[in-house]
Amino acid sequence: MWLVVMTAGKSQGEALSPNLAPPTDWQLWENLREVWDRGRIPSAFAGSLLVMVPAVAGVLVLGSMAAWVLARRTGRAYAVLYAAAISGIVLPPAVVTIVLLLRQLGLAGTAAGMIGVYAGIYLSTVIFFVTGFVRTIPLELEEAARVDGAGPVKVFVRIILPLLRPVLATATILICLYVWNDVFYAFFVLGGRLDTLPLNLFQVASAGLYLNNWHLIFMYVVLMSLPLLIVFVVAQRKIISGITSGAVK
Repeated sequence: MWLVVMTAGKSQGEALSPNLAPPTDWQLWENLREVWDRGRIPSAFAGSLLVMVPAVAGVLVLGSMAAWVLARRTGRAYAVLYAAAISGIVLPPAVVTIVLLLRQLGLAGTAAGMIGVYAGIYLSTVIFFVTGFVRTIPLELEEAARVDGAGPVKVFVRIILPLLRPVLATATILICLYVWNDVFYAFFVLGGRLDTLPLNLFQVASAGLYLNNWHLIFMYVVLMSLPLLIVFVVAQRKIISGITSGAVK
């Protein structure tokens, strides 16, 4: 972080050889203004939000519902199903197959296709986190709600989902971090048809504006990291306290 901030505040000549020394003449605001004006930051920021928000929301909802069912069902078939559901954590996605499938579906290069890819990749992570947490919730809470006439949807929304806030907060931070910083899948799926912050950084770093301009590249990195850094600093205490209280309970 020190290297990134120090290089972002240097002139072009000083930044040619990145090091830990602070700049002799701070040009932080000048570099910020140039990157903001010429680096397509607003459009890339909007593109990242367009992909990240639906992907994270969808994977949290679907993953928590699947985890609830898998945590409450017993038997060999459900154990195999749970193992298959979390296998995505260790099995690498087949990128070529994903791209070919999206082309067949007409979703290649679209935000909807990218959202589906992220949801498929990180669904296993949410199921793994939430299933263990659901098993610590007393079954008597659900039984009492069913006695009062609540159906499965109402039990999940009114009883289970509020208790999942700590683990869902942790999963949200992790998945937001993965999606926000991803350039690999965005490069193959979007193919430059939609701007996201990491994909835009990859593209402009190879263009004439950013060629050997390390001070501008590092300033872009600062701007790209700032939103999630602020969210993490603000939510860190609540996330940790929520996890602790959930574990004690």
